[in-house]
Amino acid sequence: MADEGARSITRRQLGQGALPLGGALAFASLPADPASAAVPSRGGRPALRYGSARRAGLLAAPLRQLVTDAETFLAPSPEHPWYAGAVLLAGRGDTVALHRPIGMAVRYRAYDEATDTGVEFPADQRIPMAEDTIFDLASVSKLFTSILAVQQIERGALGLEAAVASYLPDFGRAGKHDVTIRQLLTHTSGFRAWIPLYDAPTYEEKVQLVYDETPASPPGTAYLYSDLNLISLQLVLEKVTGRTLDVLLREEITGPLGMRRTRYNPPASWKPRIAATEDARKPWSGLDRGLVWGEVHDENAYSLGGVAGHAGVFSDAWDLAVLGRTLLDGGVHGRERILTPESVELMFTDFNTAFPGDEHGLGFELYQHWYMGAMATPRTAGHTGFTGTSLVLDPTTDSFLVVLGNSVHPVRGWRSGSAPRVAAANRLARAVPVRPAQGRTAWFSGTASSATATLTLPALDTSSGEARLRCSLWWDTEPRADVLVLEASVDGGTVWRAVPFTTKRRGGEPEPHPSGTATGWSGRVWHELTAALPAAPGLTLRWRYTTDRLYVGRGAYVDGVRVETPGGRLFDERRRADAAGVRAKGWARSAD
Repeated sequence: MADEGARSITRRQLGQGALPLGGALAFASLPADPASAAVPSRGGRPALRYGSARRAGLLAAPLRQLVTDAETFLAPSPEHPWYAGAVLLAGRGDTVALHRPIGMAVRYRAYDEATDTGVEFPADQRIPMAEDTIFDLASVSKLFTSILAVQQIERGALGLEAAVASYLPDFGRAGKHDVTIRQLLTHTSGFRAWIPLYDAPTYEEKVQLVYDETPASPPGTAYLYSDLNLISLQLVLEKVTGRTLDVLLREEITGPLGMRRTRYNPPASWKPRIAATEDARKPWSGLDRGLVWGEVHDENAYSLGGVAGHAGVFSDAWDLAVLGRTLLDGGVHGRERILTPESVELMFTDFNTAFPGDEHGLGFELYQHWYMGAMATPRTAGHTGFTGTSLVLDPTTDSFLVVLGNSVHPVRGWRSGSAPRVAAANRLARAVPVRPAQGRTAWFSGTASSATATLTLPALDTSSGEARLRCSLWWDTEPRADVLVLEASVDGGTVWRAVPFTTKRRGGEPEPHPSGTATGWSGRVWHELTAALPAAPGLTLRWRYTTDRLYVGRGAYVDGVRVETPGGRLFDERRRADAAGVRAKGWARSAD
């Protein structure tokens, strides 16, 4: 694709009132960030390739553990396997450091409802997972539709703030006349989650059901994830381009990027390489179809002929890695560009600031610990699919994770939650090293859930009243749920009280922490910490890090701890005798 077209508009320009109503607006280049800084040279970006963990700038041990963790979900977890098999792919930069199939792509020929068991194929008919196994991506398909929409915004054919009804007049009925393209992309249109389009006998009647749908909430007032948003966007794209969605996918994304194993409606010859999904029968499925294998699982997408804005794309792990790498590189892969860097920033920028916890760019979900685990940052972008698929991209560390599982095989009721995705993301996050701020090692809290880790200094005489703590601090936790607190005790540890402190990152302004706590996102960089300490003849200081049972961030690191007075240093962990007095529970020295 030619590297041309009008630049897209960012959310900060929208906030300043520069709203594109009929097309994209051009504007000056933005300050560099992890996505927009990835502007390619004229020679293009290096091709994605296999390499060692070291070449990728990753730690090998957490990657090995990622596979071990994933294999545990092949067993009952807790009652049934989460998936029959999976393909795992992880990397950083231009290097894929892990690409591993586990389990079976095709194992069950049916589901026995009476006994809640899967009826297996004979051993010689089962198909193991392979690196190039192709999966029904389910809702990960929404990312392709979103990219196609942003391309049209770049070219001026769509306006981000334009009303959908300006392209599809019939869409404006039933209270939807003010719904915008942006609201479709961010799931703030007011549409309910889904409706059974498959009950309508013709394609035209299915479309009319979308047009006739009344919003569950006024547009722009609530976040509600809905397949109808991307189905509507499909109709808009097909109207403004004169091409069907499958043709757009091939001509605008998969063709330029060389994604040869990504398409709607895979041919019959692909079936032996495709992971099977569900024994689809009522009442758990909307349609009686038997074992779904080689056709789209989603009932609405199936009824729409297999080509739908919300589901229907089939792909494999490598092709998804190519897509992810393209976005992390600012929209370019090799010599082919599918988006401008500004448009990638737009997709990775939160438009849903009014709905905390439901952060969303254009098409991409952002900062979702429930499947991104410790990879989650305000810039981490991704999506999941109902069949067991997911893609996570972290511009902060330039890393990417693909987890493709057939978790509805043989039936959707066997799996719940997103534990395998979280486990894999936690391991990849841990594989990105955090170099000590000083010396060879730093104290690391670990990333265990439902845990309390304490790092306690020996008792110090701070009775002069002028003692100050200084150290380097790095933290990234699940916001509010997981907290790092600095505490002091004057009675040997019976009563602990929080100690306020201040942190400052390089080039930044001092940030006070009056509650003595740190939580959430800190930029994944080291901060210099200072704290005035209470006066006491025997003051004990400790860091206490607590996590809840659900999700964790990357954890906390403390380095270069020292306590100073105008007369000298009361404690310096670089002195062997002082370091020997530190008591660590859950914390450990880490060189990363």
